[in-house]
Amino acid sequence: MKAVGFTHHLPIDDPKSMQDFEVDKPTPAGRDVLVAVKAVAVNPVDFKVRAGTGNPAASPPRIIGYDASGIVESVGPEVSLFRPGDEVYYAGDITRSGTNAEFHLVDERIVGRKPKSLSHAEAAALPLTTLTAYESFFDRLGIDRDGGSKGQTILIIGAGGGVGSIGIQLAKHAGLVVIATSSRPETSAWVRELGADHVVNHREDMVAQVRALGMQHVDHIAIFNDMRHWATAVELIRPEGGIVTIDDTDQPMPMEGMKVKAASLHWEFMFARAMHQTPDMIKQHELLGWVSGEIDAGRIRTTIADTLSPINAANMREAHRRLETGQAKGKLVLEGF
Repeated sequence: MKAVGFTHHLPIDDPKSMQDFEVDKPTPAGRDVLVAVKAVAVNPVDFKVRAGTGNPAASPPRIIGYDASGIVESVGPEVSLFRPGDEVYYAGDITRSGTNAEFHLVDERIVGRKPKSLSHAEAAALPLTTLTAYESFFDRLGIDRDGGSKGQTILIIGAGGGVGSIGIQLAKHAGLVVIATSSRPETSAWVRELGADHVVNHREDMVAQVRALGMQHVDHIAIFNDMRHWATAVELIRPEGGIVTIDDTDQPMPMEGMKVKAASLHWEFMFARAMHQTPDMIKQHELLGWVSGEIDAGRIRTTIADTLSPINAANMREAHRRLETGQAKGKLVLEGF
């Protein structure tokens, strides 16, 4: 089968940084389903894994990719949730071979049924970012998905990217007042289109901008870009509020301001359930199913921004190159082998 991968950690302008390969088609066992991949999306984790550190060889080729939409080809003997022919979407498992291949094995417990109203490309844009935003808000911060937190405020830092784009919609779905950050006119227009109530520039004084909106503090903060905004988040979070972040950091993170407010810090890593085989691993199957229903009902939309075709090394290098600029708006998808 066709696959896109690498043998060395190289900068994206090197033609060997991503290459086309022919590899063996896998066979499902246990609770795995074998998916015929129709579309994949790229995320920051893709280029971080590809770039790596140093220059070790990967043999056989390392195949990455953490978003896919496709059709179940066959199933393992313990599978009960899917059967051949089902259309599915999912983010996969960072500890296993990735989705950038014609056929891909994935545990059924982290797979959802593809929204019927979306194409495979539109669906592939969603899983990783949706899982990340959903878990950030509803599992980590304890926001009530169904409206019990209505009227509370959330500041989404880095709202124009993939996680922020679906995060705005999930927060509005829950009834929150959304303050989104962006630094460019096109991303400001994008986040407003997705439902943000207010937009502030994260390259300027966010504390002053939020307080100019009449808010001394906000109830929740999601840091969806990087931790250079930590001091701002600590200043703006309300006493007993919560901050969630998806990015690790080597920067200082003073905690005194959090302590005196009795505020909480939460880490979100959507691969944790699959990586550690947690008892609640199947929740990712369930929440992807819930999102499918909301999309088909017209209450949530895909966050796809652009599509490249076919899925090959040249287009994958271009996708990584665009993502590495840090100027992403929504999701970039590759479709069709």
